[in-house]
Amino acid sequence: MQNQLRVPHLGLLLLASQLFQVGLENIPPVTLAVLEFNVYLYLYPAAPLLQACISVQQIYQFNDWRRLLLSLLHHTDDWHLYFNMASFLMKGIRLERRLGRAWFLYLLSVFSLLTGFVYLALEVLLTELTQDQSYSRECTVGFSGVLFALTVLNNHYDPDGVTNVMGVPVSNRYASWVELVLIHIIAPGSSLIGHLAGILVGLLYTSGPLKTLMEKFAGQPNQRGAPPPDDFHLPEEARADI
Repeated sequence: MQNQLRVPHLGLLLLASQLFQVGLENIPPVTLAVLEFNVYLYLYPAAPLLQACISVQQIYQFNDWRRLLLSLLHHTDDWHLYFNMASFLMKGIRLERRLGRAWFLYLLSVFSLLTGFVYLALEVLLTELTQDQSYSRECTVGFSGVLFALTVLNNHYDPDGVTNVMGVPVSNRYASWVELVLIHIIAPGSSLIGHLAGILVGLLYTSGPLKTLMEKFAGQPNQRGAPPPDDFHLPEEARADI
């Protein structure tokens, strides 16, 4: 009965509603392109989920490195896509306007690859510490690891602010860690290690050497960091992090 009552693609409809509520003209180009690409690959996947998910076994043992990219851009269902993209919409608008489109695109590319590698490293470490091979076989998809990295960065720019995490006001200094725990409690099937990998990548950028390395590789320091323009306002309903 529950399956019969489920509205097909309701998550996609809600995402479309939120996009038009914010206003397509208010969404910077990189953020909008990433959203569109994720939706496109949900409707027309590049590979079945079992051939797109990332795991230590598939990457190292079977040498299927394309999963580093495929896993980020595929989602298990329309609700998974909705929650990830609704969260990315808010973070992307703020960060792309703050950092500029070129640096934001560069940042997304680095975060995407590095989150996958950190996830694999954590799974290898857990396998060695516990001698439990299930960690090496655990296969996951979705953009949420990158979202956690962006959350760390977004909160870094406003450390004294407050984030609404599932209805609970939390200081930005601790918001990503609280969100990590709450999501795992509410959705125990979600990838705790994938989310943790994202937090660690975000910390490598805000508190570690990653930003310096990226600046050196780009050839010049990133001087951007001003807040979004004062005349840009998100609707009240769209401000809470998902």
